[in-house]
Amino acid sequence: MTAVSVTVAAIYYMFTLRLTQTNMKNTLATRKLQFLSNVYSQMFGEEGYRRFGEVMNMQWRDYDDFERKYGSDYNIDAYVKRATLWTHFDEMGMIVKEGIIDIDTVYGMNSFGLALAWVKFRDVIREQRLRYNGANMYENWEWVAEELIRIKREREPGYRLPENFLKYIPASNVSTQ
Repeated sequence: MTAVSVTVAAIYYMFTLRLTQTNMKNTLATRKLQFLSNVYSQMFGEEGYRRFGEVMNMQWRDYDDFERKYGSDYNIDAYVKRATLWTHFDEMGMIVKEGIIDIDTVYGMNSFGLALAWVKFRDVIREQRLRYNGANMYENWEWVAEELIRIKREREPGYRLPENFLKYIPASNVSTQ
């Protein structure tokens, strides 16, 4: 009788443990999906695209010109827009590095603009690293952008990063491959 009781208790415990693990996995998956949905809507909703367009259309000659046009001392609105965008991109890199979502998911969610923005602003960010925030400033964004560029080049060997980013390219300037 004792052996039967112990066996039944062990089976019940294993069943409960397995059910608890399944529930934890489902809860974690749901939280990841909610988190990803929130990040995605922040970056790729109407306001996110507006912010992205405004930031990607910024133009400057050198770092000092950039600061005079878009720095926090001279243009707080431009600073807020780009800092918000850059922070979202850095968060995206962090959640990929942490394994919350995988790089193929990010690549597949129409987020290559994250890589284009890195290419456009990398010299500015590198200068800001030297002047203000140190080497780890936006390091997650840099990492995820470089990964996205690597994947893009693997999947599309002839792909070239656009020099004009969001600026209109007339058909006569488009090379056929």
